[in-house]
Amino acid sequence: MPVNAKSCLGTHDFVFITFDTLRFDVADALFCEKRTPQLEKLIGSNGWEKRHSPGNFTYAAHQAFFAGFLPTPARPGKHPRLWATTFIGSETITPNTLEFETANIVEGFASNGYRTICIGGVGFFNKQTALSNVFPSMFAESYWRPEFSVTSKTSTQQQFQLAAELLGENNVPSFLFINISAMHQPNHFYLEGAIEDSLESQSAALQYVDSQLPILMAALSRRERPSCCVFCADHGTTFGEDGYSGHRLAHPKVWEVPYAEFVFPASTLRN
Repeated sequence: MPVNAKSCLGTHDFVFITFDTLRFDVADALFCEKRTPQLEKLIGSNGWEKRHSPGNFTYAAHQAFFAGFLPTPARPGKHPRLWATTFIGSETITPNTLEFETANIVEGFASNGYRTICIGGVGFFNKQTALSNVFPSMFAESYWRPEFSVTSKTSTQQQFQLAAELLGENNVPSFLFINISAMHQPNHFYLEGAIEDSLESQSAALQYVDSQLPILMAALSRRERPSCCVFCADHGTTFGEDGYSGHRLAHPKVWEVPYAEFVFPASTLRN
């Protein structure tokens, strides 16, 4: 059942994690094979939900996310949104939607007394150019280091360790956003002997990310309040399907992404 984010405001931390470039089929296969045990504990026995991303590369997808448009369930119909920014004529904002009258959800959380934290991963968060400052500048606190980047084999460990340190500083209600870079190319170095990226190396990268999740979850468990969590990919990618490689293109393997929302620790606060 979906989380009632509106009921969580003020009583819960919010944790939004994007697994950059993670394909739905990769995440789903590992889950079904029980090769991502930490994620299995968090998202439950039903596993990942298949959704359609609003963007086919990082910048486009995150612009939509921060405007309140998370990936849409991959089935026909009008689907209520978890959170949203006020938009006249919207048919997906419902009484249970957490709605902000701000330009983006980050400002919305801040206006409700939340500490806003961004821990970047891929280049659109590295703060080295005007463009790569667009997303970090939305947050009161933003962090990026070379060891968080796509070329760092320990990127997720480094990101989660910083998150744990920041969460341990105080118990102010927080909106924590992390962009995990490990699944983005290059990821071949997560698969022993590989020299090129592939489905198998992205799978190995996700298993690495899964192994690091206890760092973050232990930090969240020490907080005074539970966390409303959204885990999803921003887009997928292609590895030669139909002649395509990469993303920023229209292919099902790019549009189909894994999605999960849950309360940690487990709670009965649901619709």
